[in-house]
Amino acid sequence: MDKKLIIAIDGYSSCGKSTFAKAIAKVLGYIYIDSGAMYRAVTLYCMRKGYINKEGINITGILNNLREIHVSFTFNPDIEEYETYLNTENTENEIRGIEVSAFVSRISQIPEVRERMVELQRQIGGSKGIVMDGRDIGTVVFPDAEIKIFMTASIDIRAKRRYDELKTKGNNIDFEEIKRNIVARDIADENRDISPLRRAEDAIVLDNSRMTVNEQMIWVMGIIENKKHGS
Repeated sequence: MDKKLIIAIDGYSSCGKSTFAKAIAKVLGYIYIDSGAMYRAVTLYCMRKGYINKEGINITGILNNLREIHVSFTFNPDIEEYETYLNTENTENEIRGIEVSAFVSRISQIPEVRERMVELQRQIGGSKGIVMDGRDIGTVVFPDAEIKIFMTASIDIRAKRRYDELKTKGNNIDFEEIKRNIVARDIADENRDISPLRRAEDAIVLDNSRMTVNEQMIWVMGIIENKKHGS
């Protein structure tokens, strides 16, 4: 019987973690969970409710409504992609916008929000056979994951990838603004009090600055095969 694994992929924003994780899940027939999308969905919910505005963030309002927020993933066979649902609404495109990106790190620092999302993530991963990407998967959510990968790439390359992604979706944005946003995200993620971004001691580093997705897949499949066969 094929041994089921938990594969945790952590790393900096716009490194292609989601694309990489989705490809692995598809090849293995595993469930894909995009933890970053979960926090983005919470952020979108808070923006719509007015809990995020020019005056700041209404923590009390968020906490009072936290149990009303349900995030799920549904595989769309037409595009062969997982899409993010906030309650019953497909919000995949909206949660990727620059407005959500500007606040998601702050929302993800709220302890109660993280506790709720981690609870849901662990429920989904209870039977293994999953691939999950984020910033604290190998250190907090699944510290016992059989495979842990920490992804990184240069800031310029990450900004270019993000810029191209948003342009493809019809967003009219400035490259330098994207770059500033990524730098700010890095600082916030590395210095937050709750589950800061860091490499797990037993994680394998993948710098994919000059690698294609196919090259990354060849690399990771070797690691997975070794782990399945006890190497």
